[in-house]
Amino acid sequence: MGDWGRDTTTDEVLAGMDLSGRRMVVTGASGGLGEETARALAAAGASVVMAARSSAGNDAAADRIRDRHPGADLELRDLDLASLASVRAFAEGFLAEHHDLHVLVNNAGIMCTPFGTTADGFEQQFGVNHLGHFLLAGLLLPALTAAAPSRVVCLSSGAHGICGVDLDDLMFERRGYEGWAAYGQSKSANALFARELDRRVGGRGVRALAVHPGVIMTGLSRHLDEAAYERLKERRRAQISAAVDTSGMTPKSVEAGAATSVWAATAPELDSHGGAYLGDCQLGVPEGEPGTGPGGRGISPWILDDDAAAALWATSEDLVGFSWGV
Repeated sequence: MGDWGRDTTTDEVLAGMDLSGRRMVVTGASGGLGEETARALAAAGASVVMAARSSAGNDAAADRIRDRHPGADLELRDLDLASLASVRAFAEGFLAEHHDLHVLVNNAGIMCTPFGTTADGFEQQFGVNHLGHFLLAGLLLPALTAAAPSRVVCLSSGAHGICGVDLDDLMFERRGYEGWAAYGQSKSANALFARELDRRVGGRGVRALAVHPGVIMTGLSRHLDEAAYERLKERRRAQISAAVDTSGMTPKSVEAGAATSVWAATAPELDSHGGAYLGDCQLGVPEGEPGTGPGGRGISPWILDDDAAAALWATSEDLVGFSWGV
């Protein structure tokens, strides 16, 4: 996979690449990683649909991109992943105007929030980070299939190592709520979704990949203070080893953080790695190996559990009221 690593940037990944004629959707495009992902893809010639909850924020992000790339082909659409009705409205509007979709980047997310619920009553981190994207990808599957070979990029996190998915208590109705546990569960769900999606539709040319972008200080971190961040570090040290290296939790630049997403979206060498977990523009490796401390590209065993992935898929279909038919 070359010499790329944690400091590789989006522009380095896409250097010399022409994405003209390819349509891509990026969720959470109004700032941070989503904006940088949309910018880099558009700069390489892609037609980018910027999806975001805030219309004003999306407009401002698009203006910043056009200031740097006057010819950027951008389309702005509203999408609130905390509302299944909004997800359905977005998909309906998109499909009314477009028949093909080459890449869906499920970038949007929330992290370590106080307890709250979505418009549909789901614990909000699981609802926004996983269920909203699960429904979105399912509704857009006809366009992804029409454009095959196509890709779905699911932003997970090294925080998946906090815990797996508790299918018996997804909404924290019986266990005490803790922000990091809810975030870890949602990020494990993202990785399991990519794995099961690729298993189900990879043969149709729709490949899926999970991405850990690294630690980046963007709007995603708005609920964190220094103490919360240190609690995460200590928690991850205790889970792996008291002496584990946490240097991978040193923040990256936004350009480096989005690099693995654009690599997952475009790299031909990943055609044979559907369902994989990626970090630092490299394939993930089992957690515990050298260089895979918290924040790196280590893979916890529960996101490789095919039975758990299938069970999560079935439960997700029931929760959102949508059958993929695959």
